[in-house]
Amino acid sequence: MTTDDAPDPAPDIIGVRRGMFGAKGSGDTSGYGRLVRPVTLPGGTPPPYGGYFDDVVAALSAALGEDGYAESIERVVVYRDELTLEVHRDRLVDVALTLRNDADLRFELCLGVSGVHYPEDAGRELHAVYPLMSITHNRRIRVEVAVPDGDPHIPSLFGVYPTTDWHERETYDFFGIIFDGHPALTRIEMPDDWVGHPQRKDYPLGGIPVEYHGAEIPPPDQRRAYN
Repeated sequence: MTTDDAPDPAPDIIGVRRGMFGAKGSGDTSGYGRLVRPVTLPGGTPPPYGGYFDDVVAALSAALGEDGYAESIERVVVYRDELTLEVHRDRLVDVALTLRNDADLRFELCLGVSGVHYPEDAGRELHAVYPLMSITHNRRIRVEVAVPDGDPHIPSLFGVYPTTDWHERETYDFFGIIFDGHPALTRIEMPDDWVGHPQRKDYPLGGIPVEYHGAEIPPPDQRRAYN
């Protein structure tokens, strides 16, 4: 498969990062304090997408119908030889069922659920990413859903892909995305009474002092920061 004929998507600029390591105040001794870099995400890709990607999108459009496809798919992104279908959360289950059941698609296997947190992506701070594989056609794509931090609800895909059971629990635990309809959405790594979601980018580092070779190392949130 090749996607050489697919154009590079124009990036979406969601923020600006200053300095090399994100240090603020007087902490930056790197010499890169005046460096300004945009925070970007890959934007939508116009067709043709290249390789089997065009066949997948055409088959999904035919199965959902023109109106159903327009209501379901927010945009298509081809980036680094991967096809991502960004799906509206209200249509996620219908799209997943179609991807699994349609004879021209047959994405029978969901390989997991990954959470991503983009604090600068206003109204779309939390993303859930589902890598799908078609064993029948030997194809791989990704489905992605974005929701606001203030309303982090996404329908569970447990009824379509039971393999998402523990993956959705882990994403809930670490990112706070609530998968509506999951049979037992409880924490899987952190204690049940833990406050917050540790893999969000705005989660405090915290920690305790550590003694090392006779010196006391302060916890991460009390050190001079370069992250």
